[in-house]
Amino acid sequence: MTNSQLYNAIFHRRSIRKYDMTPLPVDTIEKLQEYTYNVKPLDEGIRYEIDYLGSADVKNLLPIKAPHYICLYSEKKGNYLMNAGFLLQQIDLYLSYNNLASCWLGMAKPAKGVPMLINGLEFVIMLAFGNTTETIHRVDTSEFKRKNLSEISNVAGAEALLEPVRFAPSASNTQTWFFSGDLDVITVSRKKLNLLKAQVYEKMNQIDIGIALFHLWLSVDHQGKKVSYNFDQDIAPNGYEFMAKVKISKK
Repeated sequence: MTNSQLYNAIFHRRSIRKYDMTPLPVDTIEKLQEYTYNVKPLDEGIRYEIDYLGSADVKNLLPIKAPHYICLYSEKKGNYLMNAGFLLQQIDLYLSYNNLASCWLGMAKPAKGVPMLINGLEFVIMLAFGNTTETIHRVDTSEFKRKNLSEISNVAGAEALLEPVRFAPSASNTQTWFFSGDLDVITVSRKKLNLLKAQVYEKMNQIDIGIALFHLWLSVDHQGKKVSYNFDQDIAPNGYEFMAKVKISKK
């Protein structure tokens, strides 16, 4: 799987909520596991593990059932939620490129009797995946329901760079990210939530930022450049919370 293939998957990916409950072939799962073993973390200092569950092993508050689930477990430190989003979005795009349906599940967890801890790492989030009778891909980008670029960024000349980021999935399509700065250093921020919304979305919106950061990583790579990250607290636009600075440079 190349970065270009993942990048191209951004523009056709869609969330699927209805699945054929027939398990996938063993070789399909093995290829996925091989890919998953080599995913790139946002923060290499955070320990994590990825596990696979079946339909009977998951409890979901929403009526979404799939034959397979990918669960991410992590130590709870630093930017572990952004790291989780960054990691699993690589798998989400891999699945889409390989004509497999998937969906982020923010209200699901391992069922009773299934470990919430693996090697001292806590369950964070999961993806449902499998085959479906629904259309897996969008025909074109007009099918996305996303904010206009002017609503999520004030970076001059960044249309080509941030358009793939604009299509990132987020919890309930909240799209709380904002990008400021310039084409050399972009500040990534997250909209501040009131107390009520924070109870529902605080965790998921941090995962969403990780998803967006992976789309940004792919977009920068597509332009033949590289990124480095700085998570030290800095100034964010009014109404937003600082999440990261992304420095873009030549390879």
